[in-house]
Amino acid sequence: MDLLPQRKIIHVDMDAFYASVEQRDNPDLRGQPVAVGGSRQRGVVAAASYEARQFGVRSAMASSVAIRKCPDLLFVKPRFDVYKTVSNQIRAVFAAYTDLIEPLSLDEAYLDVTASVAEGQTATQLAQTIKERIKEETGLTASAGVSYNKFLAKLASDYRKPDGLFVIRPHQGLAFVETLAVGQFHGIGQVTAARMNQLGIFTGLDLRQQSEAFLCRHFGKVGQHYYSIARGVDERPVTANRVRKSVGSENTFEQDLTEYLALTAGLQPLIDDVWSYYQRTGVSGRTVTLKVKYADFQQITRSRTVVSPVADRALLERIILELLNSLLPLAKGVRLLGVSMSGLQAADAPADGQLRLNL
Repeated sequence: MDLLPQRKIIHVDMDAFYASVEQRDNPDLRGQPVAVGGSRQRGVVAAASYEARQFGVRSAMASSVAIRKCPDLLFVKPRFDVYKTVSNQIRAVFAAYTDLIEPLSLDEAYLDVTASVAEGQTATQLAQTIKERIKEETGLTASAGVSYNKFLAKLASDYRKPDGLFVIRPHQGLAFVETLAVGQFHGIGQVTAARMNQLGIFTGLDLRQQSEAFLCRHFGKVGQHYYSIARGVDERPVTANRVRKSVGSENTFEQDLTEYLALTAGLQPLIDDVWSYYQRTGVSGRTVTLKVKYADFQQITRSRTVVSPVADRALLERIILELLNSLLPLAKGVRLLGVSMSGLQAADAPADGQLRLNL
């Protein structure tokens, strides 16, 4: 029986995509700290230029916090129609080299170039060629990671940003993973990393030393994934035409929230973040979910489903605030809030305006 060839995966990630498009199109913004998003008190940063990132400004950060970190920050209103047009240009470049393209967002995608490599070029050569063509056709830089699976390719693309190209070969995967802090692993967020740290797990090597049973006991089914990636193993294929099932945003606050006004203010950037997905794609969800984690780590969710996809930010906000009101008065402080939409589809589906409550 013939063995399947080892996969050759490229992860391409545009560098500060929205902000870079704005700097490309407006020379006055070049070299300046730029944030794409709303500058109002309750706005949120959708993207930050590398000049802004030097001050600690990051995407999904509240605009008020970003301004405190960088008083000279220049806010630019998002132009999602332009970003989508540029994204289509980039996808056309990908399609010249492989049919196996799994977009993750407008500015990043996985490419399986195993078949292309079999025709003569190495995956590294292909990644360099793709980067050069993107620069020629859009004027923008991209970073690329090359490896034998999706997990490592994603890590590699982050390794030498901006305008980077990094390769993790099969014999290097295990050693590369073991030196990383668990918080650098794609898919392990700040909260999970903190839980791992409490268990004495700080690096990939620490993670690899845990049994699969131990990881599943503490992290549920995803513990199986953690067990695998700690060993440089990721069997997920690159899936063309990947369908996203939900979109969400959440934030863990430095201090527990106890007042209604603080809760509503904390929700606004999350609502903006989720709503920006509709603005980019025209795809929205029928089910809106509020996630609350209390100071004692108790977690609850409340959801409401509408007949047709939510096509108005005001409606999304109203549903979220009604779900929040159903939890009042608070018996304890709130450490985390999350907002999500699921049941995604085009937002122009027929609607009769009725709501169904799922609590």
